[in-house]
Amino acid sequence: MERSGTDDGCEGFDAFVAARWSALLHVARLLTGGDRQRAEDLVQESLVKLWFAWPRVADQAPEAYVRTVLVRLAARSARRRWWGERPVGELPDRPVPDDVSAAVAERSRLEAALALLTPRQRAAVVLRYCEDLPEAQVAQALGCPVGTARSHASRGVARLRQLLSDTVRPVG
Repeated sequence: MERSGTDDGCEGFDAFVAARWSALLHVARLLTGGDRQRAEDLVQESLVKLWFAWPRVADQAPEAYVRTVLVRLAARSARRRWWGERPVGELPDRPVPDDVSAAVAERSRLEAALALLTPRQRAAVVLRYCEDLPEAQVAQALGCPVGTARSHASRGVARLRQLLSDTVRPVG
């Protein structure tokens, strides 16, 4: 059965998407290790699932629902060996940015380090420290006990510290 955007049961969905799109995309980028295209795909797929569940979850917790779907899709996506991409011999010409700020460089370093974590650790760190969710909500999104979520986050942060401290060592 196909649903139209004017269904009475789906009021507020467009407003929710408009209000939360950039935040969801940010979380998805962190979960995918900085891959914007995969992040956009994850957010879109998550929102499709939310659309069908909207009448059921709109009055309860649509944010928690879509976040859980996003984390689970990211974990499933991380297990794939191939996403249909093919390497090319030469990259297309791209314009050089005028100025790269320290904040952008630091964000890139963090995203690269996040990409090296396991999917569960990455999800726990992103949800706990980037989204500032309580441990119980992180555990719920990951579908595991609170202690396990806490362990994933702790190990992920320890690994991030190691990775980020390795990248700032002076050469010479």
